[in-house]
Amino acid sequence: MSEVEAFYDKNAQYEWERLERHRMEFAVTLRALKDYLPPAPAKILDAGGGPGRYAIALAQLGYEVTLFDLSKNCLELAKQKTQEAGAKIASFEHGDARDLSRFADESFNAVLFMGPLYHLLTEEDRRRALRETRRVLKANGLLFASFITKYAVLRWAAKEEPDWIIKYSERLEALLSLGTLHKRPDDPGFTSAYFAHPSEIKPLLESEGFETLDLIACESLISMIEEKVNELTGEAFDAWVELNYKLSRDPCLYGAAEHILYVGRKRPREARYAHEKEST
Repeated sequence: MSEVEAFYDKNAQYEWERLERHRMEFAVTLRALKDYLPPAPAKILDAGGGPGRYAIALAQLGYEVTLFDLSKNCLELAKQKTQEAGAKIASFEHGDARDLSRFADESFNAVLFMGPLYHLLTEEDRRRALRETRRVLKANGLLFASFITKYAVLRWAAKEEPDWIIKYSERLEALLSLGTLHKRPDDPGFTSAYFAHPSEIKPLLESEGFETLDLIACESLISMIEEKVNELTGEAFDAWVELNYKLSRDPCLYGAAEHILYVGRKRPREARYAHEKEST
């Protein structure tokens, strides 16, 4: 069992609850999905969807959702939560996001890829996974891909563990130069992960055959200072969602957000080659 699979098998309930603690991330991301997805009942693959927060929400809107994840425990929890919600998920599939071979070419109208890319430490693996998402997308299909930003780690350290940059100076250098942090044996926290600089995202996705439609700073203005806003309800919370979504495309906020959501469309093969030629 891989490090990532073991982490999520152990923390399935924690992962479900994470988006209750980070309500703005969930609300802004769901707003983007509603704005860009084709009408239901379009077919959606939620690859790396964990215990199914987004899958269930979209299924409740009438979409035909397949939930695919590396963690069997997350999938079992997703089945339970789906039943509790009175929703219907088309299929629960266990596997690695680098291998979507069980799905035929051009099977889905949209792919949610909101998790795998920060668990793939090498560019080769990230590109392999993105090629799989492109393969299973129908013509003009949509990709929603999430990244954790490089500076989110340092903002967390400043808030929670300011001496981290001294205690782990070698890890700091690896983060700044390579964007990777490898899990230490004595560290009970997150897995080894890749953290993207915002400037890397569009070139990576466009070079893999996607046309960029949007780039969204999910936490926007309230990254790392969200606690009071997340306690709000009703009109007050909705107003903050509206404001954060409105400002989420401001490049000034990309580096300060914890998550960036890329929205792209599968580019036809001919257009992809033309784009590559223009870029060289």
